[in-house]
Amino acid sequence: MPNKLISYLKLYHQISAAEEQYIVKAFNPKMFKEGEALSQPGSISKELFFIVDGVLRIVIRNEKGNEVTHYFLKENQFCTILNSFHKQIPAEEYIQAACNCEVLGISRTALLKLYEQVPYLKTLIDQITQQALIDKINIRNTYLGQDSANRYRLFVARQADIALRVSLTDVASYLGITPQSLSRIRRQINS
Repeated sequence: MPNKLISYLKLYHQISAAEEQYIVKAFNPKMFKEGEALSQPGSISKELFFIVDGVLRIVIRNEKGNEVTHYFLKENQFCTILNSFHKQIPAEEYIQAACNCEVLGISRTALLKLYEQVPYLKTLIDQITQQALIDKINIRNTYLGQDSANRYRLFVARQADIALRVSLTDVASYLGITPQSLSRIRRQINS
């Protein structure tokens, strides 16, 4: 079975067989069940993940102690708490599996070593993560100024593959509405 990370990276850059081996050896496959945390709030993000299958969510606890979903990430995306990962400072946010997930993980130490072995990889991963941040901002900005029903309609239109795989509670949290309001909106839209 081809390595999905290698296939993805080859969309952006030629990779030699030797470089491919370095990359494959550096990333470790991991499985997470729905609701399982990949990182903890208040800890330093020490790992970068590449999503092979499933959806992860970036979560923060609000002042009331409720979990709020900042963003969903799916297959062929890298995931970490970037500021914490790069600056090695504790993160308020954490990463949680929004459904059963398969990822490839690499520690920060191993990633820095991999960058020495495959020098262009740092620039490549930085470009990919920067584009992902721009995409995230653009998606979030489409929801600004919209009422709850329109935010849900936009979410289903733009992120339908995620909507089908994550809990309604997580969707409601992401859209900034209560689960009860989301249920009511869904009934209205579907009737």
